[in-house]
Amino acid sequence: MSKEWNPSSVFDVLGCEVAREVLALASVRAVSASELAERCGVSEPTIYRRINALQEYDMLTERTAIDDEGHHHKEYRTMLDEARFSVEDGQYDIDLQLRRDYSDRFVDFWSDLERGAEDVTGGGSRRPDDGPSDVSGG
Repeated sequence: MSKEWNPSSVFDVLGCEVAREVLALASVRAVSASELAERCGVSEPTIYRRINALQEYDMLTERTAIDDEGHHHKEYRTMLDEARFSVEDGQYDIDLQLRRDYSDRFVDFWSDLERGAEDVTGGGSRRPDDGPSDVSGG
């Protein structure tokens, strides 16, 4: 993540209809920039600007795919799982829940197994902060 989690900045990104469409389309399956441009009815440069903004906040991830002819291209997938907006005591906040990729989940699984072995042997206990990925702005 290269951008600071500032609610105003996140609202700017999510305030764009094209960015929201990109997130919705890429939540179903990985899609290319050209497919996103076609489905959103905008130019590829516009799509790439939205992709870059979403990637700066870790809401969109990119992978390289290879087609049947062996050509490489980028595909994009939504990492944003949930966004919550709240107002309290004269301030507003946005809480973003991001999906974690399978490699992160495997590392967490392995760590849990190791902690479980430590618990059985008396070597330690699970920390209360070992929960799902949560990024809050504010």
